[in-house]
Amino acid sequence: MSRTPVDTAPSSPNPDTDAQQGHGITGLEAPGKASRRRLVLLLAVAALVLAGAGAYGLSAFRQEQAGRDAASTVKVVLATSLPAEPYVMFRNTAPGQGYGQAATVALADPAGERALSGQPCDRVYASKELISCLQTVNDIPTKYEAATYDSSLKRLDAWALGGIPSRTRLSGDSSLIATTVFVAGHSYASAGFSTETVIRGRDGAVHGNLEDFSLILDGTRIKASDRNIWGVTFVPGDPAAFYATASSQGHIWLVRGDLSARTLTVMASGVECPSISPDGTRIAFKKSTTGTLVGHRNIAVLDLASGSETVLGEERDIDDQLEWLDNDTVVYGVPRDDTGQDSDVWAVSTEAGAAPRLFIEHAWSPAVVR
Repeated sequence: MSRTPVDTAPSSPNPDTDAQQGHGITGLEAPGKASRRRLVLLLAVAALVLAGAGAYGLSAFRQEQAGRDAASTVKVVLATSLPAEPYVMFRNTAPGQGYGQAATVALADPAGERALSGQPCDRVYASKELISCLQTVNDIPTKYEAATYDSSLKRLDAWALGGIPSRTRLSGDSSLIATTVFVAGHSYASAGFSTETVIRGRDGAVHGNLEDFSLILDGTRIKASDRNIWGVTFVPGDPAAFYATASSQGHIWLVRGDLSARTLTVMASGVECPSISPDGTRIAFKKSTTGTLVGHRNIAVLDLASGSETVLGEERDIDDQLEWLDNDTVVYGVPRDDTGQDSDVWAVSTEAGAAPRLFIEHAWSPAVVR
């Protein structure tokens, strides 16, 4: 049987095989060169993404700026100082010029012309001689700060805040400033929220985070680590004394604070965001229908001497620290929609069942100054 001879001579070199075996580079890139090319491509893509984001951010900023430079929907003027006559300070939420700025209107004419301070504030409070303004600083990353201004609208001091602005108050003699921010979360009804409330002297002295004060219930110190304190209101005529809200393990308490003793003593349950009346006899507050941090909030008034409560005639869910217009009326902010971009200040009498009325359109965070 005939057979086909088998060629046993060495075959000719195969360049591709040799290259794969490391004998040469033909048709394939060296690993280092391929890595460099991928890095260059990644950097190019990242640059395009950053450029796009920057262009979008610039466009959004220009649109926002154009909106705020447009004519205001309310009558405004530029202020050079705080008014001499009684007034209301608030955050202006009217679209157009001055949006977000601290502004004032005459107490005798709350629907009248508003004077713009030129200072943007997320939360604001004022006395005859001092303004406390909590601000968001649009930087990378976003920052938050508190600033104070005198009656000539001159900045006196500023310091960093540890989170999103929530509340601020001044003592009657303007010597103390209280600030509350959200360190985590953005609502008192949200799960896992955490606050930081600090009282600071106008002279710059820091009295500390109120969570470090001793929380006392029925003579016993509560040592729970989930404590949150917010909503300071200073006692008239006694700048070292104040009321606030404390919460722990789902409980809500009204506490009376003592700066000197560094104590918070529980006075009542279910009282949130207190505001003491000008005569110092009553506390206006948010009352949860469930008695916890969740649920609908009504407006109520607590008589400190008798302990009796009166629920007022506002039926909407309120999430603001109330302010006393006088000894018989409270004012508060109500957002117009879920965006929180616009809001109004309403007023309601402390008489049971009294109907609320619109007090200042396009406004938030009111402070009444006499």
